[in-house]
Amino acid sequence: MQRPQRPSPAATDRGARIALLFALVAQRLDSYYEHGQELTPAQGAALAADWLARSRRSLTQEERLHLSRLSDDMARAMRSTLSREAGLFTAHEMMQALDPNYHSELARTLMVECELLLDAE
Repeated sequence: MQRPQRPSPAATDRGARIALLFALVAQRLDSYYEHGQELTPAQGAALAADWLARSRRSLTQEERLHLSRLSDDMARAMRSTLSREAGLFTAHEMMQALDPNYHSELARTLMVECELLLDAE
């Protein structure tokens, strides 16, 4: 019986960054559409630190701020093209998709966009 191969640490770190970017965009959209608030880069970096700590991972403050700024750019770009109703739906879908048992085609598409955004760096 073959053992499943473990992903390389680089792939795991990359995946974690993609997932973290997605989660930050989701939180930014949710805060904006549900509460009328925009997160600052520092608030996004603090959220990232909390989420990373739960999975016993870490990134430098500089890396967390970078991801926070990228998430802000992506969220603003999305808000500029979405109606309020579409924005509420998108934020809801993304927040639900933070649960790995929730499946959403929209969330999968946005996760790919997060991956492309990181790859463009």
